Amino acid sequence: MTAYQLPHHRDKPFGAAGPVQDPWLLDFVQSQCSDAASWLSQENIHTEFVDQYQQWLRTTELNTWKGLDAWQHGVVMQGTTEAFDKFYMAHHARRFRCFRGEYMYHQLAWRNNWPDQWSYLDDGPVLENDAVVISLPFSDTGCKHRHHDRVLTICEKLGVPVLLDCAYFGICAGIDFDVSLECIDTLTFSLSKTFPVAHARIGMRLTREDTDDPGFVNHKSKYVNRIACGLGTALINRVSPDWIYLHYRPRQLEFCNTLGVESSQCVIFGLGGEDWQNYNRGGPTNRLSFHRWLPQGELPK
Repeated sequence: MTAYQLPHHRDKPFGAAGPVQDPWLLDFVQSQCSDAASWLSQENIHTEFVDQYQQWLRTTELNTWKGLDAWQHGVVMQGTTEAFDKFYMAHHARRFRCFRGEYMYHQLAWRNNWPDQWSYLDDGPVLENDAVVISLPFSDTGCKHRHHDRVLTICEKLGVPVLLDCAYFGICAGIDFDVSLECIDTLTFSLSKTFPVAHARIGMRLTREDTDDPGFVNHKSKYVNRIACGLGTALINRVSPDWIYLHYRPRQLEFCNTLGVESSQCVIFGLGGEDWQNYNRGGPTNRLSFHRWLPQGELPK
């Protein structure tokens, strides 16, 4: 497979996905950056960040959580991506699985490192030696994948480990985050889609147990991105996880109505039919991202 076979659509007006460049948030981020030097000397800034992040998850009024109290062990991650790599390392002997339309990082990583050791969930049943990655909300729709519950039920029965990628928490509504099943062994989070700080790589991983893997070792030794922790803490202490959705939902609906597409449960997306096939990412839907246009209030000409 060549480097360009996986569709990304970054060159299109509604391609890729990214944070809303909200003017107020951009000003707030800029105002906080003067504290970056002091963050570097704060040895426990990462523990404060993780504690605050876990509390921030619970403050949503637009989504629900079930089973979150069991996830007591949080560590700083470089976005969600570092958590993915740790999951691959932990389950390297298994066959990796994801749905078509999933975040392309997984498919690229597996293509390059386990070319004969992965397949799409759409193409066959879950087997006992699999390891599954699912995003919630799902990357290709911003909603819960229609087969999410069915696959997790099978994974629970077979003891198949699951990584649940919650990178879109902070821009969604109406999502039931049920993390109570024992088969889910990793939860990942990032602020990269919620706030205009994608390149700060602000993320967190939650697990039920301390496995003492490299992620835990870095966290315990305080060898983490303290600037990301400081900026992340400032943001989540100031802005609700529901704010982006509530602020931009009317414009999302306006854009969807204008383009004749369905609205996603993630406020930056619209879901198009056959007329938008050139935005297809491998699944049955065609995802349009409005993140570039929501602050302007206008669609491109």
